[in-house]
Amino acid sequence: MVGPNTFVVGAPKCGTTAVTRLLEGHPEVFVAGRKDIHFFGSDLDFCGRTPELEADYRARFLEGAGRPARVDSSVWMLASTRAAAEIAAFEPAARIVVLLRHPVEAMQALHDQLRLNGLGDENEPDFARALALEPARAAGQDLPPGTPLPMALQYRANVRFATQLARYDAVFPREQIHVILQDDLKRAPAETAAALFAFLGVDPSVSAAPRAVNTRKEVRSEGLRRLIAALPPGLKGALPAGWRVGLRRLLRRWNSRHAPRPPLDPALRARLVAELRPEVEALERRLGRDLFAWKH
Repeated sequence: MVGPNTFVVGAPKCGTTAVTRLLEGHPEVFVAGRKDIHFFGSDLDFCGRTPELEADYRARFLEGAGRPARVDSSVWMLASTRAAAEIAAFEPAARIVVLLRHPVEAMQALHDQLRLNGLGDENEPDFARALALEPARAAGQDLPPGTPLPMALQYRANVRFATQLARYDAVFPREQIHVILQDDLKRAPAETAAALFAFLGVDPSVSAAPRAVNTRKEVRSEGLRRLIAALPPGLKGALPAGWRVGLRRLLRRWNSRHAPRPPLDPALRARLVAELRPEVEALERRLGRDLFAWKH
């Protein structure tokens, strides 16, 4: 009955990929070969995804049977309303790793990422207009054609970190939950890595520090982005599914470029900060930490 005992549960665009790669480099840690399995989170509205059998899910961790930490890294498990209880039922002694960042920055970064992923993820290039579409999209309207995860487009809901963390606090003791802020990953990467390793019960002296990955990119060509999202029917029939996935990834990589994020309209930023302030203050109480920069 080998399976994971450590879960990196999100949030998206808060450093989960960097931390997952950090864990992959530790000799006492085994990380499942695929990130974002999402075996847990039965409320997540993935479109067209067939649930995995538990035996198949556990088989992903057989290779790591002798290692103290076996990791499932799936970023939407924090936003899920059910994943915390489902993980607790599966492994009551599970260790939970949560990554968070300034919520407004997280929303912007998620919008950027969904734009890069293709037409099905986010077809509204303007962040302010995407926010305005949230009520209609929550009602199933104005969704991008073929969007794989409609809840990903609910940007405000996805950064209500205190509410999300409370679901894990309800089913796990505090000592089994480790919260990392992206600010700490940048300010003190080696110390943050050592604290994470100590939490997992593996050698904290292993020399490692998170590296920046998934830095901000923008779309080069809107036309090519649309083409990538909807490959011509003839090409779909001519290429095996695996080749089509590889071709999409190659084209998306070519169609993106590193670029600084344009400054957010100050009035919109102020409204979002004010709207999210009660959530940030609740998170401050939970963490016992001042998050002044997140509130101003």
